[in-house]
Amino acid sequence: MNSIRCLIIDDEPLSIRILEKYVKEMPNIESIGSCENAFEAMEILKKEKIDVLFLDINMPKLSGLSLMKSLTNPPLVVFTTAYPEYAIEGFELEAVDYLLKPFSLERFIKAVQKVEEKLAFIQSLNRDEKSSEFLFIKSDKKLYKIDYQDITALKAYGDYVKIITPKKTFLTKEKLSQLENELPKSEFFRIHRSHIIALNKIEFIEGNLVKIGMEKLPIANTYKEMLMEKLKKG
Repeated sequence: MNSIRCLIIDDEPLSIRILEKYVKEMPNIESIGSCENAFEAMEILKKEKIDVLFLDINMPKLSGLSLMKSLTNPPLVVFTTAYPEYAIEGFELEAVDYLLKPFSLERFIKAVQKVEEKLAFIQSLNRDEKSSEFLFIKSDKKLYKIDYQDITALKAYGDYVKIITPKKTFLTKEKLSQLENELPKSEFFRIHRSHIIALNKIEFIEGNLVKIGMEKLPIANTYKEMLMEKLKKG
């Protein structure tokens, strides 16, 4: 993960200096700047990519809570305040953490670790599913490269999985769940504990059967509603 870019917002110069000192102690986070009110922060947020705000709550003119509510796509936030009564409202705004002043370097490190975990989770969700367009599988003592666009369906077959393409069916000892994790979720969908299909290869659905390629595969009741929702959303 790249260095975490933070912005410090606090109307107390001493609090800013302490946070800047803590940031300098850690190699995985850098301060993009600091400001003493929410309006200065808004201007910086327009120009800079910020991963996390260390944001005081009780500030003149516009509080930290009001700033967060005003932003349409806010960065992650760690609230910093001397007032514990704001904690509940802070967490309702999905704050990553809540630092009660005065806080130690050790407590600050824990907050940064939470930020790292949250950023890693967000990146995993936003990872481009098409960064890879193929998978490699072992079959017949060979290693095959199979393009996603060629796959029609995957079927559990005893201890094996059949990967069906128009030209060839591959038999591999890979687990269906493992292959499911490698496939782009926008293009493939599990319709049964033993079957995964390529959504763009569906010819029609009739009852609890889907016609795909040369086969009609069963759709388990537990997956039917989710499949229909997925198809509606496109």
